[in-house]
Formats: sequence, structure tokens, C-alpha cells
Amino acid sequence: MSIDNSITEQKLAGALTAETTELIPYLPYLLQDLWELGSSPTDMIRLVKENIKTSSETQVIDLGCGKGAVTVSLCRELGVRAKGIDLLPEFIEVAREKAKEFGVAHLCEFAVQDINVSVSSLSGYDIAVLGAVGDVLGNPAETLGKLKKVVRSNGYILIDEAFLEGEQKDVRYQNYEYLTKAQWKDIFQEAGVELVAELTYQDSPEADETNDYNNRMIRRRAEELSERYPDKRRMFEGYVKSQEEECDDLNGVISGVTWLLKLL
Repeated sequence: MSIDNSITEQKLAGALTAETTELIPYLPYLLQDLWELGSSPTDMIRLVKENIKTSSETQVIDLGCGKGAVTVSLCRELGVRAKGIDLLPEFIEVAREKAKEFGVAHLCEFAVQDINVSVSSLSGYDIAVLGAVGDVLGNPAETLGKLKKVVRSNGYILIDEAFLEGEQKDVRYQNYEYLTKAQWKDIFQEAGVELVAELTYQDSPEADETNDYNNRMIRRRAEELSERYPDKRRMFEGYVKSQEEECDDLNGVISGVTWLLKLL
């Protein structure tokens, strides 16, 4: 299966609110202070604990795992076995270090891969995680179609996304086309998956505090890079602006959500 790397990189950049692939080499530096990248491990653990009977035999695949926060946390809290895949080697290196730090390296496996390639050969997992990676696997229907092939019959999908509360024209971060909750539910039905449970941004009281901290750290690193590469200052400032705009949107026009889906 052939994948256009330039398209993958564009989608990766978009998933991390970078407006240009030129920023990709600088993302590890910009995000060095953050372990959790987008998805909330706490929310995903809660959804699994409350709705799925797990054991040491439970197999989890985390597609676009970033620095492994969700992968490591699931293994640590639930004792499951998990594999995390991400395109950035620097992120995978941190993930492996975190697995050792939390004593779950024997339960975790990490690989540097393009998840668009990986999904064509993966199958039989009990739970597939897709955390805040936007349209890297395609539009919502295409994404669910690919994820269904990765999990076993009656398996589960954990997906971190956002839905439109107001109008798209009111969204500050305009590099992503959001769907309404009703549109998402129609897609779930058409894809043959059942919505088992959900947690929204509003269900996570610490979310605003976390986002404020993340934005401060990213701005600090962007300023350091701007001093080092003054010709790229506008690009770094644009990244900070995109991050802040997305956080502003989450306080009004869109709602961040983690869905637990089950194959019918």
C-alpha cells in the first residue's frame, strides 16, 4: 500500500495545529514540556473502566500515540497490553522512556510508523485508540472504516474529537472542518458502531488549567526558537496563535469529546 508522505505530513501538521509542514521538525522542541498531547488519559481510563471488562490479555492499539501518555496510562492503571504508533521518532523515544519510568515497559510496545500504513496490516485488537489526530486517517467515515478493521468483532474504539456547538464561521481555528454532534451520530450509525459512552471537555474540570499551562509552555519555547531562528518568527508565532485559538473555541463554539464506540 503506497502512501503519499507529503499528504501524511500535512495531516500530521494539522492534527497538531501547525499551519505548515515546515514546522514539523520544530514540534518536538515546541512540545517538549508536554506529555499529554490532546487526549486525556484520565478520560480514556474512566471510559474503559466503566464500560469494558479488561484483563492482562486485553490488547490495545494506540494510533498516533504521540509521547505515549494514553498508552502508558492504560497499561499502568489497567494492566492491559498496548502498542503505540507515531510518525515522530522524538515522540516515540519519550514514550519508551515514560514506559520505563512507570514500570510498564513489559506491557508497552512502541513503533515509529505512518498510521495510514499500519492500519492496513493490523487486526484483532480489543480496543483501538485514536486520540486527537484529526483527519490523518481520512474523513470521519473513512476513519471509522479503517479502525473497524483493526479491532476484533465486538471490539471497541476510543476516539478523541470535537463537535460543533455553534456555526463553523464562528470558529477561530479555521484549519479544520467540524461536524455537529448530530452529524457524528449519523456517521456512527452508517459505520455500524454503537455509541457506548462519552465524556466532553466540560466533564474534565482540570482541562482549562491544563490548556493554560500548555499554552504558556508552548509560547515560551516558541520565543526561544524565534530568538534562534528570527527569520521563522512568524511561523512560530502563528503556531502559538493556532493553539490559543483552538483553546478559545473549546470554551464556546466547539466541544471536545472522547467517545467510546463498540462494533455492532
